[in-house]
Amino acid sequence: MNVGFRSERGPILIALMVTTGLVAIDSTILATAVPSIVKDIGGFSSFPWLFSIYLLAQAVSVPLYAKFSDMVGRKPIILIGISLFLLGSILCGFAWSMPALIAFRALQGLGAGAVQPMSITIAGDIYTVAERAKTQAYLASVWAVSSVVGPTLGGLFSQYLSWRWIFFVNVPLCVVAIILLARVFHEKIEKTKHTVDYLGAVTLTVALSLLILAVLEGGQAWAWNSVQSIGAFVIGGILVIAFVLIERVAKEPVLPLWVFSRRLLLTTSFISLGVGAVLIGLTSYVPTYLEKSIGAPPLVAGLALAALTIGWPISASQAGKLYLRIGFRSTVLIGMTLAVLGPILLIVFSHSPSVVGVALCCIVTGLGMGLVATPSLIAAQSSVLWNQRGVVTGTNLFARSVGSAVGVAIFGAIANSVFASHPGGENSVPTVIDASTSVFIAVAIAAVATVIAGFAMPRKTVEAVEPEAATA
Repeated sequence: MNVGFRSERGPILIALMVTTGLVAIDSTILATAVPSIVKDIGGFSSFPWLFSIYLLAQAVSVPLYAKFSDMVGRKPIILIGISLFLLGSILCGFAWSMPALIAFRALQGLGAGAVQPMSITIAGDIYTVAERAKTQAYLASVWAVSSVVGPTLGGLFSQYLSWRWIFFVNVPLCVVAIILLARVFHEKIEKTKHTVDYLGAVTLTVALSLLILAVLEGGQAWAWNSVQSIGAFVIGGILVIAFVLIERVAKEPVLPLWVFSRRLLLTTSFISLGVGAVLIGLTSYVPTYLEKSIGAPPLVAGLALAALTIGWPISASQAGKLYLRIGFRSTVLIGMTLAVLGPILLIVFSHSPSVVGVALCCIVTGLGMGLVATPSLIAAQSSVLWNQRGVVTGTNLFARSVGSAVGVAIFGAIANSVFASHPGGENSVPTVIDASTSVFIAVAIAAVATVIAGFAMPRKTVEAVEPEAATA
């Protein structure tokens, strides 16, 4: 079994890693450049939308791209995604105001919505179930490298060149990715006539946009009990009900309801939801915790957090050996044990903060996540045929996005309540530690809930869930 770069599929894997690098670097490079952006074009009160609009556009587009990839193939969808990301990056680099930059970030997000799920789906198409853990580990390693390279590049560009280069650096990467995929990735698609579920697609997009926006901005841009918040939740909920009714009669539903009726797919989606919540909780609060509690420089705090993404590909690369021997469910439960242990250790030692201690907790969590996220996704992919794999992969990644969005809202509300009830607020070290500890407790609870979903996974062997052999 040759899973590396020297096999005939190696060039495709390299292309997928370059493509994944686009989204991975972009997710970390912008944060360090925000002060420079605001100084140059203004709009301090609006800059959080640079992140919210990107996440929103990415999340709502994933299910649509996933379905269309099952209809017309992965290659055209991923090339469209990279092209949109390229156009958005160029426009961001030339942005003349904060509103313009926010609009162009939305275009980037629409591109990213195709890039990440298609990369994972293509890997699932061309590698067997026994090989997929290593290929997913290669893709996860891109995120590990980007977690260090992204903030560093952002700081360097902002300090020595211009913040605009954090977007222009995407241009050569996009061009290389397009050329590689166009040259080395070929797929045979059976020409069949499809009926596009336009009504379902529009209803789903508007519903998800309202609900995710309400979660992301609730307690931030507006109060939870405001007209905007209540209205977004109510209208979004009504549209979700309408979407379900539409999908029940649609000839080719954009999001088939059978995805939510199969036990394996439902439990792996809940696991992905928990993974998203745990990840956003740690990535959002660990650096702040170290910087505020012991005065760690941002780069050092970032490196401590990077241990999380370093542990992930290490364990993911070995997950294949484990789930081939003991099954997907047992592998996921072992991983969740480690994923729960990491936040618990953070809680225990939160009042004695140290960079090394936090890094060790993060690497334990990362090792666990590599045994959870990768095997659960591969189990879901392996339980369906080619023309269903895009939808299944997209649903899994969308669940992770929802977990992150809900996690941001919940953890933010917890931290803000602690700051509001303690004297000194964010400027008090003991208050920062108390707030961080409260968030870590919530993260641990989310991890425990994910363990419950892991226990609910069906006890199936690898052979029982693989309906067809993957073809190169």
